[in-house]
Amino acid sequence: MEIREQLESIIDAAIAAAREDGSLVMDEAPAAALERPRDEANGDWASTVAMRSAKLAKKNPREVAQVIVDHLPANDVIASVEIAGPGFINIRLSDAVLQGVVREVRAEAEDFGRGTVPEGERKINLEYVSANPTGPFHVGHGRWAALGDAMARVMEHAGYDVYEEFYINDHGTQMDVFGNSVAVRYLQLLGHDVEMPEQCYGGSYVADIAQGIIDREGRKYEELSDEERMNAFREIAYQEMLDLQHRVMGRMGTTFDRWFSERSLYVEDEAGESPVSRSLKAMEDKGYVKEEDGAIWFRSSALGDEKDRVMIKANGEMTYFMSDVAYHYDKKMRGFDHLINIWGADHHGYVKRCECMLEAWGWPGDLEIVLGQLVNLYRDGEAVRMSKRTGEMVTLEELIDEVGVDATRYLMLSRSSDQPIDFDIEAAKKKDSSNPVYYVQYAHARICSILRKAADPADATAAEAGDITMDELAARIIPEGCDLSPLTHESELALMRKMADFGNLIALAARDRAPFRLTHYAQDLAALFHQFYTNCHVLTEDEAVQTARLALCDATRIVLALTLNLLGVSAPTKM
Repeated sequence: MEIREQLESIIDAAIAAAREDGSLVMDEAPAAALERPRDEANGDWASTVAMRSAKLAKKNPREVAQVIVDHLPANDVIASVEIAGPGFINIRLSDAVLQGVVREVRAEAEDFGRGTVPEGERKINLEYVSANPTGPFHVGHGRWAALGDAMARVMEHAGYDVYEEFYINDHGTQMDVFGNSVAVRYLQLLGHDVEMPEQCYGGSYVADIAQGIIDREGRKYEELSDEERMNAFREIAYQEMLDLQHRVMGRMGTTFDRWFSERSLYVEDEAGESPVSRSLKAMEDKGYVKEEDGAIWFRSSALGDEKDRVMIKANGEMTYFMSDVAYHYDKKMRGFDHLINIWGADHHGYVKRCECMLEAWGWPGDLEIVLGQLVNLYRDGEAVRMSKRTGEMVTLEELIDEVGVDATRYLMLSRSSDQPIDFDIEAAKKKDSSNPVYYVQYAHARICSILRKAADPADATAAEAGDITMDELAARIIPEGCDLSPLTHESELALMRKMADFGNLIALAARDRAPFRLTHYAQDLAALFHQFYTNCHVLTEDEAVQTARLALCDATRIVLALTLNLLGVSAPTKM
């Protein structure tokens, strides 16, 4: 049970006891509802329950607070209680309960802070990135990759059942435009006097694809008709881009349970039905489909949208929205209870119609859209618009090549998704405390160094070589059930308080879809460790103190590594 939950149970018990003996006469009892005091000098936790009970009990809030304090049951969690202001109940935790956090962290290891929440009973489909397979990922895609992956990791640690999905936009006219763009570059490279059409993909990567076809197959496609050549190159280029997307997502450490092809929505089964036709029929059965001017429309205005939306044009061509209708219906038919999509902020005008389609089928509120702001790229404070190598946009892969995956992911997650990210390439490469990811990783590496210094030389050498894990090394030098009572210095208590917050942090970050909070937590925990290291000598002549401090170091190492892992960032053992 979390410390906060223990405290709330103690206060609830005090109120129940006061009501039972008549000290508080109330028909109902408000929840303890603890919160952190703004000023740490006021204690570890505070409750406003006395102020919320005053009217019910027909007493002054401070009087109610005193009654509650007088009825607190005996416990080893609370060191002291103070009534402040209009009736705040300020609580300071005992050293023993904080020391217990160290024992809990080391016992639970990577399961520390793991939760089970009611929402975990729902199957959640989390879709993110979902870029067209018509070009390389830009840096903005990197933000969605980091955000979606970290969100899934945090939610799963909190107890949610999350299925990650990438929607491949591989159907429609943009794929034909892509294939034709490669075909024209192919002919140009073979010496033909042809111009790129106005509607085209003009990036240098298109010429690279065309040159690759020539290198592998020569003039094989030269004599084909324009349509045959476009069709052939559309599939070749599509597969190359899809392979690139898989590779870059792999480098980012981002994995999906499924890469869902838009094309599959149009494939008919033996009964002649497809996901498109089934979704359309389901919407029609609910009365939200109309035919007008030869086109098929979704009557979304009846559900609060600003206007109705075309699904099938008068010429029979399917709109992008029709694919989205079919895709979201398919998700629900696959058994997902709640759908979360991460989109760029430029899609804000698309949200309402998609919410309406879920409501039309009878699933209001089952679609959640997380909109994210863009990434602004800088180099030493100067805006970066183009790649030095190609003279075009900077790709995600180029960014990873230059600054590494850890810095890319960490900095992409450093702010809330509704705020833009200012990503400075040179700042991300710095190996000092000004770089937040380096600062946190260094704290972890420093702890590993301390553990190696405390170990038998042979074990230390084995740990440095990677022959034994840091967990195994720690187990050899720190006795199980060691005495933690020496941990009473304020720097030690501050570290333990911070680790005690981890479970609540995970629960709230998962609930609010806010993995960025873990970057702030990691930096705070690292800072507290560095302060502890400065103020408290770990390797001392006092064996009891050294053992207790080594246990505290090890617990901090575990929580730092766990936090970084949930962000998809490595925790190096040496730097």
